[in-house]
Amino acid sequence: MRAIWITKYGGPEVLEIREQPDPLPGAGEVRIRVRACGLNFAELMAREGLYPDAPKPPCVVGYELAGEVDALGAGVREPREGARVVAVTRFGAHADTVCVPAEQTRVMPDGMSFEEGAAIPVVYLTAHHMLFRVAHLRQGARVLVHMAAGGVGLAAIQLARTVEDVVIFGTASAAKHAFLREYGCDHCIDYRKIDYAAEVRRLTGGAGVDLVLDPLGGKDWQKGYDLLAPAGMLVAFGFANMAAGEKRKLLHVARHYLSVPKFSPMTLMDDNRAVAGVNAGHLWRESTMLGRDLDALLVLYRAGKIKPTIDSVFKFSDVAAAHRRMHERRNVGKLVLVP
Repeated sequence: MRAIWITKYGGPEVLEIREQPDPLPGAGEVRIRVRACGLNFAELMAREGLYPDAPKPPCVVGYELAGEVDALGAGVREPREGARVVAVTRFGAHADTVCVPAEQTRVMPDGMSFEEGAAIPVVYLTAHHMLFRVAHLRQGARVLVHMAAGGVGLAAIQLARTVEDVVIFGTASAAKHAFLREYGCDHCIDYRKIDYAAEVRRLTGGAGVDLVLDPLGGKDWQKGYDLLAPAGMLVAFGFANMAAGEKRKLLHVARHYLSVPKFSPMTLMDDNRAVAGVNAGHLWRESTMLGRDLDALLVLYRAGKIKPTIDSVFKFSDVAAAHRRMHERRNVGKLVLVP
C-alpha cells in the first residue's frame, strides 16, 4: 500500500509518499482499495503540529474515503466484496488501502463518483450535526456561515436550504461571491475589506442573526456571540485563526489562544444566548448517531437535495500543492486526493 505520511511538523514539504505491506482486515473489518479521500483543514493543522488529537509524526492522517471493498474480516457479511463504499475512519484515510470497521461504511448511491463519496463524510456530517442536532435549525432563521466557500461552509448552505425561508450570510473573499450567490447564499460579505459584524448588523437592521457557524476561533467567537439575537446560538467548530501560513508560529498561536472569550452560565442566562462546540473527530464512538446522520445525507443525495462541490482533485504525488491551495484559501469547495 501507498500512503501519505507526515514525517515531521512543518510545511507541505514534510509530506512524503511511503510504501508498506497491505493491511489485513481484522474481525468486523473490511479492507477498501481507496479511489479517493478527502482533505480537510484539520489535516493541515495536524501537519503544523496545531491539532492536538492527531497522532505524532511520523503518521498518516485523514478521516474519509471512498473505494471498493476487496477483503472481509471474520464475521462480516455486509458490505460484500466488490461493493463501492464511502467510509469514515479516525486517521489513516490518506492511503490507497485502508481497513475500517464494517459499521463505518455505507454503500454509495448509484451515480455517485468516488470523488463525491470522499467529499461527503466530514464536511456534511459536521454541517448536519451543527444545523440539526445542535442548533435545531428552524424556518425563517438567519444564519451566518464563516468560510462559506469551504467544504463545511458549502455543505451548511446546501443543508440550510432544505429548511424554508432561512436567510444565509456568508463570509468569503470577493472572488467567490458570484459562485456563493448561485449556491444559495443571500448575503455575501468580503471579510477582507469590511467588518463582517458591522455589515451583518446593517443588513439585519441591528437585529443580528439566530445562528453563527464559526471555524475561525479567538476574538471571532466573541464577535459572533455579540451578533446573536435573543435565543441565538454560536457554534464553534474550529480554530483556523491559529494557522498563519504553512508553518506553526508559536507567538501567533499564543496571541489567538489568549483572545478566546470566556462565557459564563450567568452571562448566557442574562443574554438569552447559547454557545455550543462541535468536534466531529470526538464523535467516532457515537457510531449509531453518525451512522444515522450519514444515512440521512445519502437519502438527501439520492433526492438531489445535496451534491458536494469538488474544487479540485490532486494525485497523492501532488499532495503538497493541495495543502498549499487550502492554506491560501483559494479553494471553492472540497479538495480531494486520489492514489
